[in-house]
Amino acid sequence: MTVNFKTLKSFVTAVDARSLSAAAHQLGVAQSALSQHIASLEDHFRHKLLNRSNAGVTPTRAGSELYRHAQLILSHLEQAERDLAERSDASFIAGAVSVGLATYSTASILSMPLLQAVRREYPQVNLFINDNFGLVLSEMVMTGRMDMAIIYAGSPIKGVTLQPLLTEELFLIAPAGMPLPASDDQTIPLRALAGIDMLLPSRMHFLRRLLDDEFARIGIAPRIIAEIESASTLHQAIDAGLGATVLPSALADMSSGNRQPVIRRIVEPDLQATISLCVTDHLPMSDQADAVLRILRKQIDDLFVEGRFIGIRAAD
Repeated sequence: MTVNFKTLKSFVTAVDARSLSAAAHQLGVAQSALSQHIASLEDHFRHKLLNRSNAGVTPTRAGSELYRHAQLILSHLEQAERDLAERSDASFIAGAVSVGLATYSTASILSMPLLQAVRREYPQVNLFINDNFGLVLSEMVMTGRMDMAIIYAGSPIKGVTLQPLLTEELFLIAPAGMPLPASDDQTIPLRALAGIDMLLPSRMHFLRRLLDDEFARIGIAPRIIAEIESASTLHQAIDAGLGATVLPSALADMSSGNRQPVIRRIVEPDLQATISLCVTDHLPMSDQADAVLRILRKQIDDLFVEGRFIGIRAAD
């Protein structure tokens, strides 16, 4: 093994920590690997660099000299990384990027955070956000009219690559005060929805098809009083007490009324849906689209912060 930034970093960390085990823990490596780094430096410089004892490690005279030089070398590397980061992406990345977010999915709440983050980090990027059906969005990605989309998808789609991101449990979201079966664990059987006025998306929507299949399987006919594709209209209707809907829990927080809706996890059976990243499988991604995708992935990861939303997990 030759001298490189990694071995110098290992040596400096060992001297600072005064312990090989502590240094290995800080670096996230096995202690045996750290010892090999130190040994390779000692072989290269033909000097013993560390004195080892039960109390830990201390640098030899030669080790102190190398420590001084290594600190300078590593500080120059860190400065170079900072300088390049400051001049790079935000200054040179520009152009149009289009992102689709499936209507009523957990990802749809990212519209404003994504717009704000892209504006802040890449001010020369012109972001287009489309909230629509998954089939519409996947066709736009396939034909190159959209760079990426987060969609519901139950099976592979020709012309695009799907990467499962998260799995959502589905909840009944009902107006405050709506009579519902008593529950100690804040759940409701799917069969109990038969007697509730329902506000659902049209049959073009993945969630509606999922619900229709489950209703048919257990032999009930839901009382659907309206089909609504607008998230704002849906929440206004719930606030007005017109009916209940079925959505991921993250969408319940979008209520604009003074009284928070009632949220019950649907059981018997549990209802779940997976949302996936959809990108073309035959066209290259632009630098600006790749930059936006990195931000979007980070925001998806942030959805898993404990306690933020219930009923979502990373896809298997």
